[in-house]
Amino acid sequence: MSNQKINILVVDDEEEFLRSMTKRLEVRDFNVTAVNRGEKAIEAARDNSFDIALVDLKMPGMNGETTLAELKKLRPFLEVVILTGHGSIDSAVECTRGGAYSYLQKPCDLDYLLQVLSDAYKKRLMNKKKIKEDQLERLLNMAENSSPMAILRKMKELDQENA
Repeated sequence: MSNQKINILVVDDEEEFLRSMTKRLEVRDFNVTAVNRGEKAIEAARDNSFDIALVDLKMPGMNGETTLAELKKLRPFLEVVILTGHGSIDSAVECTRGGAYSYLQKPCDLDYLLQVLSDAYKKRLMNKKKIKEDQLERLLNMAENSSPMAILRKMKELDQENA
């Protein structure tokens, strides 16, 4: 990983947990945005680019599964880790099918959580790199039959998709 901080969105309706987790992650050099509702998580993801989201499952309003689905629609490369005290096998399966990177039970050992977050970040980087390689290949193929301006427009379009 580079020297830049990993941007993480933490979503949990338990204020004490939210404060504690924010402090623990910031001390370990994460850039943390903490919100207490799924709806606020969606707003934050619209305005900011996050690498990982750590999402509680049971929350008033928009629950964790819905928040996961909306975050993945909005930011397909965002890796989402579900961290819940109210888990079940059924919800774990649904969240995994919905694109969650991992599904963890509270309380979770901090070292284990940090390892999962690190692995999720690596997956995000690999996925973005693979997409960029695929896009570059398409651009090179396109270059044979296109004008330089058409190629530049396509490159700009692809860059905006990956922002």
